[in-house]
Amino acid sequence: MKIGLSVLNYQFELYQSEYEAAALRVLRSGWYVLGPEAEAFEGEFAAFTGTKYCVGLNSGLDALTLAVRALGIGPGDEVIVPANTYIATVLGITENGATPVFVEPDEFYNIDGDRIEAAVTSRTRAIMAVHLYGQTANMPTIMAVAEKYKLPVIEDCAQSHGARFGETMTGRFGTIGCFSFYPTKNLGAFGDAGAVVTDDEALAGKIRMMGNYGSRVKYHNELPGVNSRLDEIQAALLRVKLSHLPELIAERKTIADRFLAGIKNPRLILPKTRDGADHVYHQFVVRTDQRDEFKAYLADSGIDTVIHYPIPPHLADCYKKLGHKKGDFPRAESYADQVISLPIFNDMTRKETEYVIKVCNDYNGKTFEY
Repeated sequence: MKIGLSVLNYQFELYQSEYEAAALRVLRSGWYVLGPEAEAFEGEFAAFTGTKYCVGLNSGLDALTLAVRALGIGPGDEVIVPANTYIATVLGITENGATPVFVEPDEFYNIDGDRIEAAVTSRTRAIMAVHLYGQTANMPTIMAVAEKYKLPVIEDCAQSHGARFGETMTGRFGTIGCFSFYPTKNLGAFGDAGAVVTDDEALAGKIRMMGNYGSRVKYHNELPGVNSRLDEIQAALLRVKLSHLPELIAERKTIADRFLAGIKNPRLILPKTRDGADHVYHQFVVRTDQRDEFKAYLADSGIDTVIHYPIPPHLADCYKKLGHKKGDFPRAESYADQVISLPIFNDMTRKETEYVIKVCNDYNGKTFEY
């Protein structure tokens, strides 16, 4: 059996007639940028997250970059960030000339809230929390530190659409929440797209202006901006998927539950969920100290996998100037050497999930040393 990692056309086929109708509606309208579809999506997504304002943008990276910039963070400032995130999280900081200050992850792959306070300095201007793989970070602890030091919190929600801690959805805890709608996300567009959500009207207005060439009124440019706007077709398609997102998330959780109940191989460490946190399983990540061997074994069995992520940002070539070395963040580095993502996607059949479980359980590499 051949099983892809993230089979996107299945999700399209689930609601094909709705997607096609939405795309044709936009094409026939003659209005393709900054129109009624984007405005409607912004209102619907703000309501979904429980926030007051949403601003559609071109990508998740733009959302992070403009969020940092809108908070006035720049050269000489520091932003606390997890050491095991995707590079885009850190790029949003360094694109503004600020310095990332890395903090080790916890056992749930998110920033360790108990280590954040030790990283605060007189130059700290914000905390950036990432809800990695779809699990909500420990927001009560993070927000307590932020409130103590009067720091804004930027949430990187690129992988956590619809996830909650308690009753609060990601994106609503901090000052601003940043979302990616890259096609593989739980709420994925059919190309690049992103957004920010916030309860701060002035901050939302500033980011909207920054993303539209620094202009509130056409040709009246108040500050140097960029071109980052959610186009009408992507907004219309996202509206369709957003209307089905709860059922899509529920299905991913069902698939993850099958994996958690069925995979019994002691050589594999399965993901855990913190009490009070929610996990929407953007990725289903396991760990093994025989990662390369295990990955090759799965490939030979027809199962596609990917590593999220093999190089932690502090060791990336582009950040050599920060002066970090191997061993500075051992837990993040250990995760980078051990994690591997198994296939999980909407409309994945029971037969496919059972095959993945069987192949994982049949793996007989050497025993993991805890």
